[in-house]
Amino acid sequence: MRNVFTIYRKELKSYFASPIAYLLMAVFALIFGYFFYVATAIFVSRGMESQMMGRGFPMDVNEWVIRPLMMNVSVIGLFMIPMITMRLFAEEKRSGTIELLMTSPVRDTEIILGKWLAALTLYASILGLSMVNVAVLFLYGKPDWKPILVGYLGLLLQGGCLLAVGTFISTLTRNQIIAAGATFAACLLLWILDWVSAYETAAWAKVLSYMSVVTHFEPFSKGVLDTKDVIFYLSVMFLGLFLTARSMESLRWRA
Repeated sequence: MRNVFTIYRKELKSYFASPIAYLLMAVFALIFGYFFYVATAIFVSRGMESQMMGRGFPMDVNEWVIRPLMMNVSVIGLFMIPMITMRLFAEEKRSGTIELLMTSPVRDTEIILGKWLAALTLYASILGLSMVNVAVLFLYGKPDWKPILVGYLGLLLQGGCLLAVGTFISTLTRNQIIAAGATFAACLLLWILDWVSAYETAAWAKVLSYMSVVTHFEPFSKGVLDTKDVIFYLSVMFLGLFLTARSMESLRWRA
């Protein structure tokens, strides 16, 4: 664990020593702020319309504001994650420091875990910015906090599995742009796999739909914590990191 923490601290420091972390945070804060404004504006507008028409039915803040925001944040992650993972190993290979890293007294597993945890921490920090906006809802309303926590857990699990996929892809090339593009393509594919269920009910379509990250995030966005969804995300994380370890082993043999 000591070596993992050393790699983790070095990688996390490199993010904040460059404009990458600050740029991603600024872009996310801007986009999420816009989504938050639109969602709350629609909620207030619908509430006023119902009162003016004499209906006055209670409106759920979690259903009208929180759930759409969670789904929108998961979409933003599709663009953020490739930019976070593109430099993990591609930059090491481009600059030639991968040889030093491979010959250091650190195991491949420790290197992979340290880099992946640093990427996950940056992603969690970016998500943390959205909590400032969500806190406003507690000042002026009474949203249920439990579905919000479940939603953020889902975002972290989804982000963790996609970051694992991006980490693996980053070991395959020395070009950061290629790594980012390939990671985005892979994440997008995992995102749209459930579309096939809209027109096909065969067994293979159900399997593809089950492999979609969206299928397993929808319960989280509703505040529902299901064990099968957690297991799916953890399995994808393990698979991505396992493939990364095999890719690192291949690099060591070729070196």
